[in-house]
Amino acid sequence: MRIMSLNSYVPSIKGLWKNYKNRAPIFPFYASFKITSRCQYKCPFCNMNKNRNKDLSTKDIKLILDNLSRSSIIMTSFEGGEPLLRKDIHELLLYARKCNFYLLFTTSQKNILDYPIQEYAKYIDFLHISIDEGHNNLEMFDLLPDLVRLPTQVSVQIVVTNNTIDVLEEKVKYCYKTGANTVIIPASPMTGAENCFPDIDELKEKVISLYTKYPNTIHTPHQYFNAYSAHKCSSASVIIAPDGYLYYPCHILETKGPDLRSTDLNTWLISREAQLLREKMNKCKLNCGWYQYYSIDAYTSPLTIINSLKPMLFQKYNRHKRYNVLNGDK
Repeated sequence: MRIMSLNSYVPSIKGLWKNYKNRAPIFPFYASFKITSRCQYKCPFCNMNKNRNKDLSTKDIKLILDNLSRSSIIMTSFEGGEPLLRKDIHELLLYARKCNFYLLFTTSQKNILDYPIQEYAKYIDFLHISIDEGHNNLEMFDLLPDLVRLPTQVSVQIVVTNNTIDVLEEKVKYCYKTGANTVIIPASPMTGAENCFPDIDELKEKVISLYTKYPNTIHTPHQYFNAYSAHKCSSASVIIAPDGYLYYPCHILETKGPDLRSTDLNTWLISREAQLLREKMNKCKLNCGWYQYYSIDAYTSPLTIINSLKPMLFQKYNRHKRYNVLNGDK
């Protein structure tokens, strides 16, 4: 995990302090930026194909990245749709690398090795490969031995549905063996998509058992399940729609705040409009279990941050250790 300049961390530290003083998640630290709505899959639990937008221009994407760079955001995720479908993706990766945040990149592209991924990986801090039955790309597990050699942190994002809890362990085991980490995400219900949300108690029991069997592999925090039980989601994590508008307080409620091409994020967050939308989030009874909103506190609390990041911090060391253990070597 690279160390950025000290100035890069200042807005996030200020945001943490202001959130602590106000006892409210006013300033976010993680931004999921859906840089395209184009996708070749039709996952039953996703509504992206039903909400298509024209891609923003390269210039507009850069304006939003600049906005995030001067905000409290410490990690931005390029998502979609499928971000590799953008022809300007190399240029955007180069630009994002110069910003004051870490970059996470999520892809489910089956032919990922046909792209210059070795070059792209130089500018990505965390590469998430989304592999599951919904994407119909389970064969990508066979690519992991090659992908974990890339110059970046590699994790497999596994979306679990009500029909796939039983086969979760074999996926985690393969991640463990190849040296990839994994983030286990329940398929939360979305408007216009099939409700595939798994039995959360059954999933919790399964994940807890896998923590022990495959140590330092899963970075889905315990706190996710605690937050779900407490009906406690958080606006310390945000999503930016493909049209450049901020979903706020969350995309499940399908309400939007400002256009981040023209409105400064940090300034807007202290507005009366933003405050009222956060109050709407606090009163929400859906308890959707959307991973991003329920797990973010685990990555920002001093009491849980190390435990949550441990699989990523020790990935290279664990890669060799796991392989040896599973192959009977000392």
